[in-house]
Amino acid sequence: MERDRRHRPATRRLLAGLTATLLAVPGVTALSSAARAADADLARNGGFESGLDGWTCTATGKTVATPVHGGTAALQATPAGSDNAQCAQTVSVQPNSQYTLSGYVRGSYVYLGASGTGTTDTYAWTQSAADWQQLTTSFRTGADTTKVTIYTHGWYGTGAYNADDISLTGPGGTPGQQPPATPAGLKTTAVTATSVALSWSPATGATGYAVYRDGTKVQTATGTTATVTGLNPSTAYSFQVAAVNDAGESTKSAAVAATTAADPGGPGNGDPGLPTHALIGYLHASFANGSGYTRMADVPDSWDIIDLAFGEPTSVTSGDIRFNRCPVTECPGVESDADFKAAIKAKQAAGKKVLISIGGQNGQVQLTTAAARDTFVSSVSKIIDEYGLDGLDIDFEGHSLSLNTGDTDFKNPTTPVIVNLISAVKTLKAKYGAKFVLTMAPETFFVQMGYQYYGTGKWGGQDPRCGAYLPVIYALRNDLTLLHVQDYNSGSIMGLDNQYHSMGGADFHIAMTDMLLTGFPVAGDTGNMFPALRPDQIGIGMPASTQAGNGYVAPAEVTKTLDCLTKKTNCGSYTTHGTWPALRGLMTWSINWDRFNGYQFQKNFDAYFG
Repeated sequence: MERDRRHRPATRRLLAGLTATLLAVPGVTALSSAARAADADLARNGGFESGLDGWTCTATGKTVATPVHGGTAALQATPAGSDNAQCAQTVSVQPNSQYTLSGYVRGSYVYLGASGTGTTDTYAWTQSAADWQQLTTSFRTGADTTKVTIYTHGWYGTGAYNADDISLTGPGGTPGQQPPATPAGLKTTAVTATSVALSWSPATGATGYAVYRDGTKVQTATGTTATVTGLNPSTAYSFQVAAVNDAGESTKSAAVAATTAADPGGPGNGDPGLPTHALIGYLHASFANGSGYTRMADVPDSWDIIDLAFGEPTSVTSGDIRFNRCPVTECPGVESDADFKAAIKAKQAAGKKVLISIGGQNGQVQLTTAAARDTFVSSVSKIIDEYGLDGLDIDFEGHSLSLNTGDTDFKNPTTPVIVNLISAVKTLKAKYGAKFVLTMAPETFFVQMGYQYYGTGKWGGQDPRCGAYLPVIYALRNDLTLLHVQDYNSGSIMGLDNQYHSMGGADFHIAMTDMLLTGFPVAGDTGNMFPALRPDQIGIGMPASTQAGNGYVAPAEVTKTLDCLTKKTNCGSYTTHGTWPALRGLMTWSINWDRFNGYQFQKNFDAYFG
């Protein structure tokens, strides 16, 4: 609850009055004026389109997709009781020269200033800006000044603030030098499923070039060619290039569009033989519940991946996984082992994939030691070999994966249960080769919640499971066949629009899936973007019926979800960051519950994809 502003501490009122007095002194600030013809914008990444590149921020600094003043990103930071949430960068300037600092801010008690000027340090501020407000101040450098620090910050204990489109205009680099000319002739020279090669004409005065993808700087080049990699197949992109030298960066070139090719090799390091659009479901093979038992031979041909639920550990930390089929006393009509194995082979002969799923709600697995890791590998291998399975599904829930305090770099995890799981899965992939199918079914808590919270070291005791799957997904991204996050049983989750989305409609699935296909900044890992996954690696997880889990959506909402993500139609209130016709498909819990519900989920999938 926000405190009554009438009761702010006297020190804050004194500061506000002192600041107002300073702002009235000539030379401390100046009204905004157009930059002189010889001036350049010296601020690096002032629009935060390249994350926090160029900026040094306190722990809460991050980039957000909304609200923005211009482009597609802005800074957001939240001051704490002993932290004003400052972001700053040091800029090269010339002595005895005039500079103008300008930017747009939102929030209460937001400051924009420059220090180390060699004369009078200066700043501008706003007490309250409900919408974007421009702040402008100017200064003249001292006789020996060659660098100044520009910054923005909030005030201790107030709410989050935003900043965007920060510029520092004035002479830069070698005296008299101008920013280079804008490059011309940008074109694509080669397009693959995951890369686009570009070339352009040399720009007068350039010492290098910056390459932009969809408005975000993605790399630099010294020559007039570049290849942008890490792209998604069958996805449209827009590219621009700008020339740079010591005086600054030119305006961006005219944009050129390119659509990447379809992925000819399928996911992972080889083609596991999945159809373009796949239906994935879990088969209750080791237990019974109200949905009834379904024999493997009775699973309809529409199901492309069948996950056997579940392989479970003999103890939480043993790593020893056992797959025990449901006994006849619990599952009347259960087939014999011989018939079960024969039915698996028949499914595989028809092009289907059958995997062992490890974990589930009751199967907590913690690989805390190297010995547990090795036992996991050997016991899972034994199950795969005995039943002739195609691969592995990781369905760790509960506290199987959680981050140690201070483990906040998803690219270099140190938590043993995460490091050992990554190592174990890589060992299994190496053993069975490129055709090995690897899927994961984390809950949104473990993945998308990493956008809000990651680890516990910087987040005041937030649940250590928040985002804990991110290091695993990142480390195994080149081996991963499919990620089908469970978009259910999760409550409301924040999307890239910084709005909370609730289960029960297409909007939730669209927002959660867009995050995976677009990439997102990870909270607590300042400036580090979790990279986008390929659309052929994504299946959307949904419950098959109201009995199967919280968050069930009717077939019409499933259709809206697919329309929006694959065609950008029927999108509702959420605006996606792309269109992905190569989206792999849908996952559901479960085949048994869908059978109980008249195969409504399966029939809708068949009707949509033909």
